[in-house]
Amino acid sequence: MLRITRKNGESVRVAESALVAGKVIPSAPARRRGPAASYEELARVSARAWRPVESERLGAWELRSASGFTRRANSALPLGDPGMPLDDALTAVRGWYAARGLPAYVQTATGAEGTQEVLCAELERRGWVREVTAELWVGALAPVADLGGEPSGVTLSREADEAWLARYRRKGVSEVALRVLGSGASVWFATVPGREAPAAIGRCVVDGRWAGFAAVEVDPEQRRRGLATAVMAALARRALDEGASAAWLQVEDDNAGARALYERMGFAPHHAYHHYRAPASPESSAPAGDGAP
Repeated sequence: MLRITRKNGESVRVAESALVAGKVIPSAPARRRGPAASYEELARVSARAWRPVESERLGAWELRSASGFTRRANSALPLGDPGMPLDDALTAVRGWYAARGLPAYVQTATGAEGTQEVLCAELERRGWVREVTAELWVGALAPVADLGGEPSGVTLSREADEAWLARYRRKGVSEVALRVLGSGASVWFATVPGREAPAAIGRCVVDGRWAGFAAVEVDPEQRRRGLATAVMAALARRALDEGASAAWLQVEDDNAGARALYERMGFAPHHAYHHYRAPASPESSAPAGDGAP
């Protein structure tokens, strides 16, 4: 049997006798991905834009914790060799998160050069369960800045104030969450004022040539009025002023409205990323045929 990992990270098994031909499929050309960038560059940039409150190195892996606020801030990020066999590394990951009362997650990626299809397959073989898949999209920054026309109604701030948080979809934001939201090289929060809560909000982190967009949310009663575009355009203009030229954002597979909006803005998928959760018990994480009871 052959184990094949699809571009979205899903593994399938195919009888070797059924194989007729095969070839390596190269990464999509840069013109389809937007600004040329490696997976590792984008993984590091996106990680710096959403920092945990506690982290520890495990070789080239980073263990991240933020009291459970989002999987991205509470998962191991493997960007190289953990300095030990994979089974030992996964045991260390489980122990580190168990000591903090958190489930163990490993964030992986597929679909771009340098990503981790092999690691995805190894995690699945050991019983780790993929819970969430999303995509990281990239695009040129200047066209986004041009979409909003003249600035109108969008205010920018260095902090997420009470009004901004009133629109943020994660209610009851804790002190830890505020630290994560405020993390990054140069963080900006955008607000379109509304009656009881902002009509729209957004967040942008400028880091070198990259501007990362997140938390773009619009009052459901005021959608289709161009507010999300206005928010992103205002943030893009500020990022351009700080020397950025390229943009990235993350979008979930089932968010059809956001995907259509970002595609119209010139964004395109670069890679998919996944969060794998450890199985319920150490015994179930051992791969079949490796002496597991």
